[in-house]
Amino acid sequence: MIIEFKIEGMDCARCVDKIESAVRALPGVEAAKVSLIDNSALVKLNPSKTSQDAVFKAVEGLGYNVSR
Repeated sequence: MIIEFKIEGMDCARCVDKIESAVRALPGVEAAKVSLIDNSALVKLNPSKTSQDAVFKAVEGLGYNVSR
């Protein structure tokens, strides 16, 4: 399953690294690519191991806003 969503509050490459690391650490996430230019993320995950909501919560837990 591939999900794409917008992220608000990023302002530097460190933000991108932080989000990608947190999302990739979730079980079942196969890939995560965050774009500072587009303020978006593209995540490939196994829905039997983690949910879309878990991905959103991981990003929000870092202090960013997710457009659902």
